[in-house]
Amino acid sequence: MRRKNDYNRHSREFKLEAVRMCQQPGRTIADVARELGIRETELHTWRTKVKEQGDNVFPGSGCKSGDDISVLKRENQRLREENAILKKAAIFFAKEADGTTSS
Repeated sequence: MRRKNDYNRHSREFKLEAVRMCQQPGRTIADVARELGIRETELHTWRTKVKEQGDNVFPGSGCKSGDDISVLKRENQRLREENAILKKAAIFFAKEADGTTSS
């Protein structure tokens, strides 16, 4: 059974964009929720909060600190290094394959 803290946390911008999508003609809450991979009840709650609180809605949502950004930067660097290694390996094996076919 899931606890409340197990659910995905979404940024303020994501929530506002989801609410904006619901307000477009021909779009239903069910369609938007399905498209974004969120629960309809969650989207209903966000719409209600936007109506009640206006611009002050969802305070504190989004990136919590610079630590989050530094973690993402480190991961990005690691992925770039892995990508470079894979490119070199692909070139190596392509050359090796060309050498075996000409023999």
